[in-house]
Formats: sequence, C-alpha cells, structure tokens
Amino acid sequence: MTKLKLGPIADDRPVKIALELPATLHRDLLEYGRLLADGGAPVEPAKLIVPMLERFIATDRGFAKGRRVSRSEKV
Repeated sequence: MTKLKLGPIADDRPVKIALELPATLHRDLLEYGRLLADGGAPVEPAKLIVPMLERFIATDRGFAKGRRVSRSEKV
C-alpha cells in the first residue's frame, strides 16, 4: 500500500457540506480516496475533507504556536 498521511477513515454518519472545489483538486481527492481504499471501495472526497483538515491543523506548528500565545494572553 502507498504510504499516505491519513489512516483509515472512520465510518460515521455523513455530514452535508456545500463548497466548490477546483476540478484539479476534486480529481486529486478522487485519486487519494482510491489509493486509501487499497483495493476496496474508494473513499468519497467528502469523507476525506474533514480528516485532511484535522491532520493539517494538528501538524501546523505555526497554528499551534499561535494558539499557545493566544491562550497565554487570555490568562
């Protein structure tokens, strides 16, 4: 299997989202979902967006630093 940043996607209730994606990004999400499936049913792009954003925020050092500074200013 290809090494990807995301692990398996939890099967939970679907959430409706309304946003417009560039065609190239949509194709990339389709391909990512196909690779993540590892031979199974491809993961839909809508199910990838939240875990990708969570992963991005969790690994963004600038965001973490800004959050720490913001919290310390509130004290």
